[in-house]
Amino acid sequence: MRLLVSGSPAVAAPADLDALGDAALYAVYAPPRVPWLRANMVCSLDGSATGADGRSGGINTDADHVVFELLRAQSHAVVVGAGTLRDEGYSPISVDDRWRGLRQGDGLPPSLPLVAVSNRGQVPPRLDGVDDGSVLLATAASAPGLEKARSSLGEQHVIVCGDERVDPSQLVEALARRGWTRLLTEGGPSWLSTLVGQGLLDELCLTLAPTLVGGDHPRTLSGPEVAVDLDLHALLEQDGTLLGRWLTRR
Repeated sequence: MRLLVSGSPAVAAPADLDALGDAALYAVYAPPRVPWLRANMVCSLDGSATGADGRSGGINTDADHVVFELLRAQSHAVVVGAGTLRDEGYSPISVDDRWRGLRQGDGLPPSLPLVAVSNRGQVPPRLDGVDDGSVLLATAASAPGLEKARSSLGEQHVIVCGDERVDPSQLVEALARRGWTRLLTEGGPSWLSTLVGQGLLDELCLTLAPTLVGGDHPRTLSGPEVAVDLDLHALLEQDGTLLGRWLTRR
C-alpha cells in the first residue's frame, strides 16, 4: 500500500506502508483528537455505494478490507443504521487480531460494541437476543419495538435518544457518558446523511473501488441536500483502489 498524501507527521509521503509496517499505517489513520466521529464508506468509480448485489461487500477490495478493520480497531464503538445491518448481515463484531496490539497500546479496551440505530426499535435478526453488551440499540421513545428490544438485548443496552426519531446528538452524548468518544459509523447512506446534516461528522474515510456498477444504486449519502466542505488529510493507493481521509472543514 502506497501513501500518496500524508497528514500525519509520523509518516512522510510518498511512502511504502507495506515496508514501514502496521504501526505506520495505524499512525496514518490516527484520529487527531477526541471526541471524534468518523465514517467509513466505499463507492465504485461511477458513484455506487453498493455492488450489483445491493451490498457494499460487492465492491470491497483487499485494501479496503485492511482499512475497514483498522478503523474499527481505532474506535470505542461502531454505530450503524439498522437497515444496513440487515442488508449486510452483520453479526456482533470484534477487533481483528492483526490490530489488537496497536489498539491496546492506544489505550482502547479489547471489546468493540456494535450500536444499531433504529427509529422503530427493531433489532436486526442476526443481533436478536445478544444481551452480553456487545450489541446496543439506539431508538426513540415512541418506537413500537422499544419493549421488545429491551427484552432482546437487556434494558441497559437500549439507548433512548429522541422522542419520534433518534437524535444523533443525544446518541453521541449518551455514548460519551459510557466513555466511548472515538466513534465509527459504517452507514448506511441515510444515517450518514443525518450525521452530516447535523454537523456531527468529523471525518469521512472513503474508498474508491476500481470498478463500474451502473444501474440504480444508493450513493454515499442519501437524504436532504447538504453543503459541507472537507479537506483531504491522507490518500493511499493499492492495486488501483484509492483510500482517502477527508476531514470536515470547521
